[in-house]
Amino acid sequence: MTSTFPNISISTERLVLRPLDEDDVPALAAMMNDEQVGAWTDVPQPFTEDAARAWITQHAPADRAAGRGLDLAVTEFLTQRLVGVVRLTRTNWHVRSTELSYIVAPWARGEGYASEAALATAQWLFGDQKFERIELRTAADNTASQQVAQKIGCISEGVLRNACIAHVRADDGTWTDVRTDFIVWSLLPEDLEGAEQLAGGDGFTAFSDWS
Repeated sequence: MTSTFPNISISTERLVLRPLDEDDVPALAAMMNDEQVGAWTDVPQPFTEDAARAWITQHAPADRAAGRGLDLAVTEFLTQRLVGVVRLTRTNWHVRSTELSYIVAPWARGEGYASEAALATAQWLFGDQKFERIELRTAADNTASQQVAQKIGCISEGVLRNACIAHVRADDGTWTDVRTDFIVWSLLPEDLEGAEQLAGGDGFTAFSDWS
């Protein structure tokens, strides 16, 4: 039987991580059209509200049901404003491992939201879900993403040469693919010791079967 992640809500000091909802469509579309998202991810550009709705109502539920992963909206606790997304992909239930990635809206960057959300997700995975390994992959020149990985306690394991396709916007507005390296990071349960203080979080509370 295929294992699946539960519907989950995770609360930190400043954030709530929860399933994506159709009300998130406008904010999700705006966030995905950001220059940095276009540069470092394979999100189609431009990213329409129809694409955001399909992600929320079709792709994310299908991935969770099939056991492949989980997509979580990251929202501000006080305002409920969407500040980002945390994704779990390439989940291996036998090995108890998954790949974690994160995107933060341009207006919310520099506030430590990515590390707070990623750390809370890791704590939930290692604690409630009994996972043994989380993997992150960052493009060689994506220093902001690398800083998040370091801040939550990840260990750099090596380089996948020429394995990443980044994107550069030309003067006419079109995007050009540029090959670069992936830096591979891992996080194990024992790596979390002290990471909570580094990321500025005060722990989390998880609520299963969120609706």
